[in-house]
Amino acid sequence: MPRWLPRAMMLALALVGCFQLAGWAFHQVTGLLINILIAFFGALAIEPAVDWMAARGMRRGVATGLVLLGAIIAVAAFVVALGSLLVDQITTIADNFPQYVNDVVVWLNQNFHTKLDVGKLQDNVLHSDWLRNYLQNSAGNVWGLSATVVGAVFQLFTVVLFAFYFAADGPRLRRALCSVLPPARQAEVLRAWEIAVAKTGGYIYSRALMALVSGVAHYVLLQVLGVPYAPALAVWVGLVSQFVPTVGTYLAGALPMLIAFTEDPWDALWVLCFVVVYQQFENYVLQPRITAKTVDIHPAVAFGSVIAGTALLGAVGALVAIPVTATLQGFFGAYVKRYEVTDPRARGPRRRPWLWRRHRT
Repeated sequence: MPRWLPRAMMLALALVGCFQLAGWAFHQVTGLLINILIAFFGALAIEPAVDWMAARGMRRGVATGLVLLGAIIAVAAFVVALGSLLVDQITTIADNFPQYVNDVVVWLNQNFHTKLDVGKLQDNVLHSDWLRNYLQNSAGNVWGLSATVVGAVFQLFTVVLFAFYFAADGPRLRRALCSVLPPARQAEVLRAWEIAVAKTGGYIYSRALMALVSGVAHYVLLQVLGVPYAPALAVWVGLVSQFVPTVGTYLAGALPMLIAFTEDPWDALWVLCFVVVYQQFENYVLQPRITAKTVDIHPAVAFGSVIAGTALLGAVGALVAIPVTATLQGFFGAYVKRYEVTDPRARGPRRRPWLWRRHRT
């Protein structure tokens, strides 16, 4: 056996062990890295507002805290509004459930000539083994659900904390990164950072402004028609129609149409007509004016980016797909040089010089 072979075998085993250890460590911190990625794009989204407030004399940490507080309040208001709508609907269904069962039993007896008894049916359901086992399993899963909620709250706190530090210490972080690079690379990194901030923040703010306009317009319509839960439905329409690409408009309009249909079918028709008309107004008048100074993503590109992000990172990928696409589109617009397209066929057939001279003589 050569003398170098044992040393080579030990080196190979050490490399394999280091690779396994690195893979295990990366798998353990994957969740933290995803939270940091979300926090980074969240910091890019709020940094223009923080810079604007800091330029007017406010301390950068205070400005970052105020912007994050406003974002948290907006998200909490959205969740509370939709939660109240959901709770009210569930309560209504639970209160009217016996009447629904009675109506179904009567319809079955009339159309299929059955002899079902509502009282016996309710007793069989309430005293069935399936219901008892389901309640026992649900009681056992309470601790699991509680642990999931606590984990989600902890992840949210982690994202908010990192986003605060990324936005509050943005200039210091950029200087720390550029200090290890040569001067030529420092300029490229700073330019790339500025593009990412401008495009991500511009896209988020333009969408938020259009969501506000859409929510107010739909709130006025729902309030005039007397549709219940008008504030919650307006918030739903504004956010979903703007931040869910391609299919967001249809998802946003479906819920108020359904609620309006339970009150009066004509109200649902009016809601449908308004959604269609407002969508055309937004596409041809409102959106070009608002997104003129920011980045406007084509609906097909946005939809494809969401699908790709979902395939890569699940729900988190769908959340950060559009900001990433907006940033990449900003990079391409800044670094890729474009040329005017010349089509020889558009100029018509070229004459030969000797034919032109012969025709002139």
